[in-house]
Amino acid sequence: MTPEREKRYRDVIRYRQNTLTLVLENIWDPHNVSAILRSADSVGILELYLVYNNQEFPKLGKKSSAGSKKWIQTHLFRDIKTCYHALRAKGFTILATHLNEASKSLYSLDLTQKTALVFGNEHSGVSDEAHLLADGNFEIPQTGFTQSLNVSVAAAVSMFEAFRQRKDQLECLSKQEQNKLFEKWSKL
Repeated sequence: MTPEREKRYRDVIRYRQNTLTLVLENIWDPHNVSAILRSADSVGILELYLVYNNQEFPKLGKKSSAGSKKWIQTHLFRDIKTCYHALRAKGFTILATHLNEASKSLYSLDLTQKTALVFGNEHSGVSDEAHLLADGNFEIPQTGFTQSLNVSVAAAVSMFEAFRQRKDQLECLSKQEQNKLFEKWSKL
């Protein structure tokens, strides 16, 4: 590995976020999953949780993800309860995208804490179980007639709001964690 490449790896690793993650529930279009992975990589998300309880995990497109899938560790679950249990064991607060009277604006949330943002299926959103078992629900304020965004767009807007809030505390990984990740990535 050239010194320039090593520097690039270490610069990227230094800003990987182990305190912000996403849960994608039954998203059927692989282009959406790939686009979300690309946005997740751009804000430094380290891990992503995928829940597929009514279909197979989609094959990810290379063009949309631009190779980002190799830089983000994915965890596959068959049910939302088990996924949430794993996240809570790591200390995450779980917030699901869901329109209801109790939903809070994305922009009023404190996303500087250990947070998992949950996004659902393109047609029906998050499942009832996903939003009821979450610690809270949020929505992205909109002023147009259409009160929905493509899931990859909604995820990107939400991730970049978290990134904006975290701009002064982006270094999350210990030196030991950074070195371990460098070893892993240098073998890819």
